[in-house]
Amino acid sequence: MELKDIKEIKAIIDLMKKNDLSVFEIEKDGFRLKLQKGPTAQTTVVAPPAVAPPPKPATTTGAKSIESALLQEIVSPMVGTFYRSGSPDGPPFVDVGKTVTEDTVVCIIEAMKVMNEIKAETSGVIAEVVAENGKPVQFGQVLFRVR
Repeated sequence: MELKDIKEIKAIIDLMKKNDLSVFEIEKDGFRLKLQKGPTAQTTVVAPPAVAPPPKPATTTGAKSIESALLQEIVSPMVGTFYRSGSPDGPPFVDVGKTVTEDTVVCIIEAMKVMNEIKAETSGVIAEVVAENGKPVQFGQVLFRVR
């Protein structure tokens, strides 16, 4: 996905808000985008399958990359500002080592003065907090990694 594509997706989101649309779906040249808002909001982006490089033999230096490949990523469903807690002096929703389920709120993303609770949508243990508190995040940016 290129920067131009991200700008187009942002424009589509703005059009959805202005026209009070709850679902938008488009497919073009093997790229599929579906945006849906509401209590069961899900964002799905399907790109054509990439050709995977041949697997590399495991070595001690490759152990870290093998471990990170086994981690699931929690990504941002929108553009906004990432917050780890519900208030500036409150404890973070989750931290490294905390067990999460699909319904666990892991952070808040503020977009256009609206605070959006982001759920894990996966089960496991938080292995890494990737995004920085109070900093902007982009659509699809990794926020957390779950083991």
